[in-house]
Amino acid sequence: MKNNLTNNIKTHLELACRIYVWITLSIYGSGKMMGGQFYRHGKLPEKVAQLPLEEVIDFDLAWTFFGYSTFYILFIGMSQLIGAFLLLFERTKLLGVAVLIPILLNIIVVDIAFKISWGAMTSAIMYLLALFYVLYFNKEKVVAAFQALINKEVIPAAMNRKQKKWMRLLIAIGIFAAIFFVEQQLLNLVGR
Repeated sequence: MKNNLTNNIKTHLELACRIYVWITLSIYGSGKMMGGQFYRHGKLPEKVAQLPLEEVIDFDLAWTFFGYSTFYILFIGMSQLIGAFLLLFERTKLLGVAVLIPILLNIIVVDIAFKISWGAMTSAIMYLLALFYVLYFNKEKVVAAFQALINKEVIPAAMNRKQKKWMRLLIAIGIFAAIFFVEQQLLNLVGR
């Protein structure tokens, strides 16, 4: 009976964490999309616009930089909205966590580097901890997913150890060459 109660509490806590992060990051993502965050290009506060660049404080510098690109703002806002939305469903919650963890880590680093505010950083840390709880609660699925990725045998099992080593090296060189080729073609297309 006690074990059932404990499992029930853990299940409800995991759901509460997902809903908490969904609500808060949906608000932040929507705020970015509607122009409520960052100093948008062409709409700098007067006090910031009149200062020489070297005199602009960390926060204003970050908000000006991030607000300069509408594409960047939309990308970050949509990423937060999509990641948050994925948290709502049992089948996609871990994908939502995977989308949101790098975003939150970046937010925390920006908050530290540009001295945004302790409150903002504390909130981001709380959202990150909630996502870590979701990972912990679903640790069997997470471990199984990593094992499936690691144990995926691309090289035939019949090869001996030395042959497998050379095959892995050739595969790595091939992938490197393919990435390099694609990068060069993209650079030629868009200009260097």
